[in-house]
Amino acid sequence: MIAKISSGKDTAGLIRYLYGPGRANEHTDPHLVASWDGFAPDPGRTDNATDNATATRKLLVADLDLHLKQARRLGRASKQHVWHCSIRAAPEDRTLSDAEWATIARRIVAATGIAPDGDPDGCRWAAVRHADDHIHIAATKVRGDLRPARHWNDYLTADEELAAIEKEYGLQQVRRGDHTAAKRPTRAEQEKARRGSHATTARERLRATARTAVSVATSTEEFLAILTATDKVLVETQRFPSGDLRGYKLALKGDTNAAGEPIWYSGSKLAPDLSLPKIKQRLEGTAPQPRTGRDRPSPWHQAITAAERIPQLLDQADDEAAQAHLAAFGEALDALPLLAPQNLRPQLRQAASAFERATRSRIQAEHHHARTLRSAVRAMLREPAPKDGAALAMLLDAALLVALAATRWHHLRHHDQQATAAQQTHLHLQAAYDQAAATPLTALAHRKPSAPTIERFTTLIHETAPAHAQQILDDPGWHALATALADAETTGHQPATLLQQAADQRTLDDARSPARTLTWRIHRLTQRTGPSHRALVAKARSAATAEGTAQRLNAPVHEASAIRPPQSPRAPQR
Repeated sequence: MIAKISSGKDTAGLIRYLYGPGRANEHTDPHLVASWDGFAPDPGRTDNATDNATATRKLLVADLDLHLKQARRLGRASKQHVWHCSIRAAPEDRTLSDAEWATIARRIVAATGIAPDGDPDGCRWAAVRHADDHIHIAATKVRGDLRPARHWNDYLTADEELAAIEKEYGLQQVRRGDHTAAKRPTRAEQEKARRGSHATTARERLRATARTAVSVATSTEEFLAILTATDKVLVETQRFPSGDLRGYKLALKGDTNAAGEPIWYSGSKLAPDLSLPKIKQRLEGTAPQPRTGRDRPSPWHQAITAAERIPQLLDQADDEAAQAHLAAFGEALDALPLLAPQNLRPQLRQAASAFERATRSRIQAEHHHARTLRSAVRAMLREPAPKDGAALAMLLDAALLVALAATRWHHLRHHDQQATAAQQTHLHLQAAYDQAAATPLTALAHRKPSAPTIERFTTLIHETAPAHAQQILDDPGWHALATALADAETTGHQPATLLQQAADQRTLDDARSPARTLTWRIHRLTQRTGPSHRALVAKARSAATAEGTAQRLNAPVHEASAIRPPQSPRAPQR
């Protein structure tokens, strides 16, 4: 069950709506199921606006407003005196009787403080049932002692009571959040979007635009400059007398109110993490990216490496650091549509939109822990993407494991909505990965090595990953993995060592295609040129020198090596 609570200032208008046909004639049988004393008048349907129904409706309004009128004479009444709570059952729930809905209404007004149990001075209220699956509760927020109702935090208390009702009545137990989600579009916003032939509301479009701008920007001023340069977006800033930025708000061009004025949304109204202070915190956690050097990996591979570490960090790091990595991963997903081919963008946008919910919880993120991924993503946006598509496929492969790890992390902390969002993200990422990986994997498979080489690599697979060996060898991506190993061997790497490193990076239990996952890990590990012939000769000479020294000292070779281990060969400068 879900409750929606709002305030208003027109009791008669609310009652007229509750007993009317509705905006789309959806009020099939509005009738009273409960009230403050059980004897409130029930106007019934007013389709024909008969004198009797109209009179009864006015009588109900007068009874509800009795304490309000008395308080007004004393100057105590608030303008927003109407309390409106709608309660809707889940589609899977059985049809509740009027008596059951009446009990639920009494429990809700008691739990929220509108009419506490045993309090003779509780507010006056009436519950109207429109259809099988929902009721509306209308109340005036003036108690019998003419004091205002004590309904602080009513949404939370109503939600807690509904959770208990679901268990007691055997109803669908709704996954409840921690109230860190972005505000849902109102019905009016949705209807306005439909009239304009838009799939999403103005608020949702602005939210997506702002999140993408955050993923690109390196400062708040750059963030605002990106938004200002965006088509169809209006930007307005507020500044302190010193000139420092105080806040911002956005509007869509053409989205106006009845007076023809733009409808503005502050950052916090778009989403809790889009307020100016939250954006500043995130951007301050972004380290400046050093210039690309010939001996430094590309930002794509830095992002892949950072993403691959996130599942392990979620298992080991404290919650604040883990939350920071999830937020940074969300920013990476926001940026990916800008970097991907046109055919992948719809799925990637859906993945970013879904994961938005998984980036927020009650846990305060320490953003400095996720500097590497943020910096790499911003550098990726400023450099041309690799043309073969392998880098994008590798990043998506790593992202799939992050989504699974995020699902587990949120589930263990009972973040139900966030866990569901991470699951949905995984589905969209899987669809994008399948498309992105097809071309580079096919190209690798077409260059599969000779039969003796494949047989040799088969033995290595059994030795290195015995638990997954058969699954890897039966995988359609096996020939691509064999090619990756052969390419690595050609450049001077040891296939056995590489395969062991790739298998040890993280368990393959989560991998849908372990052969493909190992292919991308090996591909990344071999991005730097393998040891040259000169380096191999130098390594052998160093080992021989160490052995001779050990013999002279009358010490075992392994002990001498432990004193001064040979240095691993460095990649030559390109």
